[in-house]
Parts: sequence; C-alpha cells; structure tokens
Amino acid sequence: MDEKVKKAIFAATASEPFAKTLGIELVELSDGFSLVRMTYKKSLMDNIYARAHGGAVFGLIDEAFETASQTGGTIAVALNVSVTYISSPEFECVLEAKAQMVSQTKKTALYQITVSDEKGQAVAACQALAYKTGRPIPFVEQQG
Repeated sequence: MDEKVKKAIFAATASEPFAKTLGIELVELSDGFSLVRMTYKKSLMDNIYARAHGGAVFGLIDEAFETASQTGGTIAVALNVSVTYISSPEFECVLEAKAQMVSQTKKTALYQITVSDEKGQAVAACQALAYKTGRPIPFVEQQG
C-alpha cells in the first residue's frame, strides 16, 4: 500500500466528524484491509431497549468498509451492505470491526466485515460491495 495514501486515510479518519462523534479510531490499514475500534458508550449509543443501537454498530462497520475500500488510492463507494447482528455488546466494551477484501473485479470489490467485542465475542457480520470509481482520492494530495 502506498504510504502517502495510508497517511492520508489515517488523517482523514481522525478528522472525520462522524468518526469523531462515535469515537471511532482507525487502528490498522493495509491493502484491502482495515481495523477500526470504538467504545460502546451507553448514554450515546443505546436504543429504546437500553441496548446497543444497530446504527452505532453499523457506523463502525461502515468506517471499516470505507477505509479498507480506499486503500488502492481511488474513491470507492458502497453499492450494497448486508449486516447480520449476532449479539448485543456489553456496556462500555471496546468493539473492533475488521474489513477484508475477499475478491475484486475491475469496477467492484467485495469485503467481509466482522465486529467483535474485547473478549472476541461476535457482535455482527457483514458483506459489502464497493464500486471503484477510478478517481483518485482528493485528500491524498492535500497531505503533502
């Protein structure tokens, strides 16, 4: 993976308003792979049943997908995302989402994304399809 692209994706994620709001941190990044992490915060991320809101878990999934799918240095956008919620995490636990590209064509790339808690318990599994636009990521050149 190009180091300039890697540095730019790390910087963009650190300043992204959505990631900052949920406390999502980009931990690892390599070709077609991303690991992101966040702490499930009860007061911010609960649903009406006082359990983790699926949208918060999806936000973590989408951040892993977003960062992994940009590692080629060109803009990729989501075509389809299918999530299976497996279990509800415990309050204040650390959640990790790992996105791994499993196949690609000239225009698309398929990713498997898993979310687990700090004990390794599965929280969600996802399959996501990205469309590769071929356009360079604009913020890479801004990194300098």
